[in-house]
Amino acid sequence: MSLWSRLTGRAPRPLLEARSLYGAVVAQSRLPEFYRGGGVPDTLDGRFELISLHNHLLLRRLKRDGEAAALAQALFDVMFADMDESLREIGVGDLSVGRRIKQMAQAFYGRIAAYDAGLDEAGDAALEAALLRNLYGTLASPPESVSAMAGYVRKAAAALNALDDLSLRAGKVSFPKPPFD
Repeated sequence: MSLWSRLTGRAPRPLLEARSLYGAVVAQSRLPEFYRGGGVPDTLDGRFELISLHNHLLLRRLKRDGEAAALAQALFDVMFADMDESLREIGVGDLSVGRRIKQMAQAFYGRIAAYDAGLDEAGDAALEAALLRNLYGTLASPPESVSAMAGYVRKAAAALNALDDLSLRAGKVSFPKPPFD
């Protein structure tokens, strides 16, 4: 808990919006369509990958807004505080939580680079390859849904890009419906 939170009894402004944004990320990532129709493994790894993907899309959008640096950092911090808490809840020992969080953060940065390349200059094949490697990396064979997932990622990025900066900074965001049954 920060000094501000202890003194005032409430979190600083960017933290409140970051929690709201992260709540939207988690809600979207928990949609059963991703696991049933989208073929994402319903495992700790699969859930981490979906949260990472959606959080990356949101951080990517926040990066476009020059006034949202504090919010972007708060969103990153909220995500990894949640990961820390989740690891402790499933029984990971205190001594290894820090190491696991560091590994997760490094993995997240790698995914950012791969997804950005697929969304920017490298195109659909690179995006699909990144999704296969990360989102579907624990599966023995690639699901048929990978191209639909790539289309969803592009659609979600476009929807976030269409949001106005003030709504985003206020913690208001929505993602498109997944293209799976």
